[in-house]
Amino acid sequence: MEENWANIIRAIGEDLERPGLVDTPARAAKAFEFLTRGYQQSVDEVVNNALFPSESSEMVLVQNVELYSLCEHHILPFIGRCHVAYIPTGKVLGLSKVARIVDIFARRLQIQESLTTQIATTIMDVTGAEGVGVIIEARHMCMMMRGVEKQNSVMKTSAMLGSFRESQATRDEFLQLLQMQI
Repeated sequence: MEENWANIIRAIGEDLERPGLVDTPARAAKAFEFLTRGYQQSVDEVVNNALFPSESSEMVLVQNVELYSLCEHHILPFIGRCHVAYIPTGKVLGLSKVARIVDIFARRLQIQESLTTQIATTIMDVTGAEGVGVIIEARHMCMMMRGVEKQNSVMKTSAMLGSFRESQATRDEFLQLLQMQI
């Protein structure tokens, strides 16, 4: 990967002997490995059996989980936040595991629409929940730094599974909880 970064830097007309660039291919390779570390992780490894018995059957919401991803079309960042809610059926997922599941999929080359669905489906599969709702709000550098150069655009996507899709009341509760301030 380091040599590929060196080739890219040379291809844009830069001099790799310039003091600021001497170690850049190695740093860029290390950074790219970190930004795409989701390929090296599995859901089972991250969840690590952190499912706990619970009699709760009320909505669990983890709001404002920061996410950083790279769009698969331009390999430019998109940055935002993810809101995940589910209705447990006998077990709850360890709180940090929700954020870790977001990261597994965000740290891959992605489009936001797929990312939203992957998170929702995984939470549903792991927890056996009655329903799952996921909303992602993100700013895309491919729209801000190039192309149409729109600085204030925000993309919002949602995935509603189970009772979140079937019940308007469940969806409404999810959306109302998102608006509450602590």
